Amino acid sequence: MKLCFVAVLGMTLAGCAGAAQQNDGEKEIYCDNVRMVARVTGESLPTDSMPNPNNTGPDYDVYGTDLGIMWQLEGNRVGMFFGDTNGKGFVINKNGGNGENWRSNVLAFTTDTNLEDGLTIDEMLVDEDGKAREVCAGGKANPSVYQTSIPTSAIRAAGVDCVHFMNIYDWGAPHGRWLTNFSSLYTSNDDGRTWQRCADVTFDKDSHFSQVAYAKRDGWVYMIGTQAGRGDDGYLARFREEDLQKKDAYEYWNARAEKWIKGDESKATPVLRGPVGEASLMWHKKFKRWILTYNYDPNHDSVRRTKRHSILYCDTEDITKWGEPKVLLEASQYPALYCAFMHPLKDNDDKLWFIMSMWGPYNTFLMSADLSLK
Repeated sequence: MKLCFVAVLGMTLAGCAGAAQQNDGEKEIYCDNVRMVARVTGESLPTDSMPNPNNTGPDYDVYGTDLGIMWQLEGNRVGMFFGDTNGKGFVINKNGGNGENWRSNVLAFTTDTNLEDGLTIDEMLVDEDGKAREVCAGGKANPSVYQTSIPTSAIRAAGVDCVHFMNIYDWGAPHGRWLTNFSSLYTSNDDGRTWQRCADVTFDKDSHFSQVAYAKRDGWVYMIGTQAGRGDDGYLARFREEDLQKKDAYEYWNARAEKWIKGDESKATPVLRGPVGEASLMWHKKFKRWILTYNYDPNHDSVRRTKRHSILYCDTEDITKWGEPKVLLEASQYPALYCAFMHPLKDNDDKLWFIMSMWGPYNTFLMSADLSLK
């Protein structure tokens, strides 16, 4: 994934966080004791002291990668979509991905739920040579038209597995944008073994659902969406699980009318002030709150919440009304950090478990944070 970070002045974590808006004295979720637990991908460095339960380099030709978008399949089986992936010849540097066998995305599976010693990958979807293979057709398929195809979220709805992806032709657009030809879905009816493009659900290049974060509750799939990039506000839509592949059945939240409007994406209004990037959404069963994590780039904010690039989080009981976010992590702790994709099976836990990427080593790491309701 081609990203760029700009160094800016520091600020302490406590100073960044601030106080989230409360409604009628309601409690909020707080995260503390955030720590890096283990590597998920890539080879251990001589300076590493953390566990590395996976051997993704030699085993799957996954030496450099990012993201790690998780969703629940059947039982405790979890899928993990990674982004632009490089194979043999990858060298850690400040410029992210490099090396041989570039794939725009790859897919792993795990049944590991004891995460204190790391997250173990059971298998990856592979080609005839045993190397992790691409799922969503990538830039090599038509390099004159687009650069890559990047997963943004995944979900199982009414027994169908789905990944939402953005088809990117320019990473370097102004105002925090990445430019897409379109965003769409791939679906699987055999537990993630084979995938087919679902062209019936396609969002255009300027859609506020070019990137999404999916989560389920009570038969609905909700999605927080933004334009591709890190400069947009957050928008909200939903659909019944059985309507996953019927875009005209999608409903969009209009805050001015305070109602859901079916089939008309243009009626969606922001539910979260931007800039919002690469969000992850969860309904937390224990605390009965929605939790949202997302990238925050202060360079695209006229009223900065932080001075450094950060990962923020916020929570709410009503998904249409979000309070002020708080800082989960910032770049002073983990340089060139991005993404916090939450583990879907840890939705009844006192810890928040998530996969974070770092641009310099261009790999992914399992993180945890203690959760409390105050």
